[in-house]
Parts: sequence; C-alpha cells; structure tokens
Amino acid sequence: MRVTRIYEPQLQFGTSSSVDVRNGVINYCVADFDKLDPLGSIRVGVIGSQKSIERFCAWLERCKEQIEAKESRQPNLFPLFPGFNSITGFRCELRTDSSLHRVIRQMDIDSIARSNVDEERKLRAVDMFIEQARDLFEKRRPDVLVCALPDELLDALDPNHSETRDPDEVAEQATEGYTIDFHDLLKSRCLMLPCACPLQLVLPGTYDPESNRKRRARPDDRAKPLQDEATRAWNFWTAIYYKAGGTPWRLMRDPTALQTCHIGIGFYRTLDRERINASVAQVFNERGEGVIVRGGKATYDKSDREIHLDRNSAHDIVFDAIEKYRFEHKTVPARVVIHKSSSFNPAEIEGCNSAINDWRIEYCEMLSMTKSFVRLFRKEEYPPLRGTLLILDDSVCHLYTRGSVEFYETYPGMYMPRTLRIEAARTERTLESHAAEILALTKMNWNDTQLDGALPITIRAARQVGRILKYIGTTESLPHKYSFYM
Repeated sequence: MRVTRIYEPQLQFGTSSSVDVRNGVINYCVADFDKLDPLGSIRVGVIGSQKSIERFCAWLERCKEQIEAKESRQPNLFPLFPGFNSITGFRCELRTDSSLHRVIRQMDIDSIARSNVDEERKLRAVDMFIEQARDLFEKRRPDVLVCALPDELLDALDPNHSETRDPDEVAEQATEGYTIDFHDLLKSRCLMLPCACPLQLVLPGTYDPESNRKRRARPDDRAKPLQDEATRAWNFWTAIYYKAGGTPWRLMRDPTALQTCHIGIGFYRTLDRERINASVAQVFNERGEGVIVRGGKATYDKSDREIHLDRNSAHDIVFDAIEKYRFEHKTVPARVVIHKSSSFNPAEIEGCNSAINDWRIEYCEMLSMTKSFVRLFRKEEYPPLRGTLLILDDSVCHLYTRGSVEFYETYPGMYMPRTLRIEAARTERTLESHAAEILALTKMNWNDTQLDGALPITIRAARQVGRILKYIGTTESLPHKYSFYM
C-alpha cells in the first residue's frame, strides 16, 4: 500500500496549454479557432414562452460582451467571462432572430398545469415542445436548439423543482427509475426528428435574474446555491459551442503515444420493469469526439450484486465500438481502453478479448470504476488534493478525482469528496499511468468548466446516454454523435 500524487493534466487550447478550461480559453482561445473551417458563428434556435424567449435572448446579447468576475479571494475559481464573440476566447458569433424562435402559448401551459396526473403533464409538455421543434427543423434548421423553460411550466411539472442539481450527482444516479424524466424524454424525442440538431435545456435561473425558482430548495435541502453569472455563462456557452460542432479543448497527446480508443460501458434499465438491463457504450478519442454504440442485453448477477454482459454481448459491443471508430477515423486504434461501471467477470473478459483479436489490435486494457467510501485525511484545512492516489496492490487503487485544487487555492466542492475505486482486469500499464489518463478524462466534460468532475467522460457519458436510450426502441435509428445526448 502506498500513496502518491497525479499532477493536474494539461489541456490543449488554440495557441498553448493550461490545466484550467477557463484560463485556457481566455488566454489561448478554443482549440479549433485556427482550423481551415472554423465554426465562425452559431445559429441558436429558441423554444419557450414569449417571456422566456425574450429574457433568454436578452441574456444571449449580454453574453456577447464581457461579464465581470465574482468578487472572491480565489480569482482563478471565479474568472470573468470574456464574452462570446469573434474577437475573444471562443472566436465565434452567436446569431438568432425571430425566424429561429417558436413560441408556446400560455393557454397550453395552463392546460398542462390543470392535469392531476404527473406523468400526463410531462408527456403533454414534451409533445408541446416537439411540435414546435418539428416545425422549426422543417423550415430553418438551427445549429443548436435551446428550450428556454418558463417558470410556469416548471411549476406545473415539479413544484419542488431545484435548478441547482449537482451534474455529477445526476450522472451517477442509477438509471433504473420507472417514472418519466422530462429532460431525458424531451431529448430522446428530439433526436429522432428529421434534420434534428443538438438540444440544450436552460432553466430560468440561468438567464433571468427575476426568476424566483433559483431560490427554491429541495425538501431534503441538498440543492447547491446558484452559481454566479460569469460561471453560468461559461458552462452554458461552452456546451453550446461543443454541441454546434466546435472543439473547446483537447487532451494533450504525446506524438509518440499509441493511437487510443476509450470505450465506456454503462447500464440502464428499460421502462418495462420486467425487462432485463441493456448496456450502452460511449467511444472517445483524444479529441473528445464521442460516438454512441447501443449494446445488447445484460443481467444482474446475484453472486456479486452487479450487472454483467454475457460473452457474446461483450464481444459485440466492443466490436461495434471499434467499427464505429474505424468508420469515423478511417483506421483502427493501436490501443483500446475499456472503462466499465461494474467489475469484469470471466465471460466479459473473454468476449472483449475476442473482439480485440478480431480487429487484430495489439493492446487492450480493461478497468472497472465505482465510487468508493475509502478516504484519506491530510493535516490541512481542506480535503486531499485532487489527483491523490492510494494504491492498494497491482490491480486496485483509489483516486481523488474531486478534491482540493492548487490552481484554485481551495476545495471547490460542498461536501467531503469520495474517491473513485479503479480495478484493473487486464492492463499493460501501471495504475499510476491509468490514473493520470482517467484524471484527464474527467476534464472532458463540456457541460462544466470547473475542475471537479468526479467521473471520466467515458463512464459519465455512458450513463447520460443510457438515461435517454431507455425511452427509445431498440430498432430506432439514432444519431451517433455524443453532442445529441449530453
């Protein structure tokens, strides 16, 4: 047993590198600003009530200019927002007009609110947005569609709604519920529309300072306080830039390193309570480009209380993932790393090995990851540093993916951070090497620009995708880009 430290991974931006997303964009621009065909501008479609559209568009205009930083003794934690324009950071323009807007009527919202059945309210609200999205896509397809949810609709859908859910907490929740989730159902319905584009939901507290919902807390009082405006702008517009096809930042890559494909495998339960679990994989390369692969059946193993694939399903999901990678990149990777949200059993290892051999790939590594209650303590005011690594033996370690951050000079979280348990079922490298790679992958989350991602994007994305796929039939044709699901 020993303790070591993985230092904060650098990210690649336009002209240089930085450990911090916001610092990198401010000082070195987005990673793709100087490519032959830069993004240039983003057409933003908006669906909402007349009031929510007007207030969101007013905030959009405000975000074109600099938003001052929050007053703080940790300036690196709360930087200013440079403005979303062609001159600074993103080097891109935001464009919207009435032809890209669709208004939902107040009488329709009132009609939904009068329903006494919770599920019916959600279904009718989704139908209302999809009707407007279909009309917009048929006439003028935007690059990204924003649903500016009005207060009145959120009151109808969930009176106790909190706008400040922890994004990692949401991503880590088991996707086994049988109640309808408005957010996930709306995204699933939207991505199946002809000529669909990525969808972004925005809550009133993000764009409307007069909204009273931002002050509401959940009954269990676990809601996080609303972020300052500059931070909200960073998180929202970075996601918009990625969904429109931009690359805000990349993983740093050693030119001598092997071309690597990362595959994340997670599980979700279908809406039918009697049906077995199904698996889903998410494939990422060093640029963070995700490709969706829908997997086969999985089963719950009572002996270890975990979900597993059989040999054939494990083979098929890895084989299909590599095939999608080859289609996107016109070559197969030299190395495949499989991240799974449950342990690997012998059948899964055999199936994965078989798929790797079919593609004649030289190196394959398999790691399982779960949240752990194993913690370390340091003789300081704040929790252990992010990147602290406890190695138990040659195959098991515990990594602080959340923790105190030197660049911020503080711990940016609200609760005592938990470690990520990493177990290697097959590996060519040391646990330190894998921990460094995993720590870097926690920074490939385009919904959050702060250094406190608990999960690598492989596992996080697989879970996010599963939340949406449970609303879609197994024979439906789906977009393969991750930007449709995040």
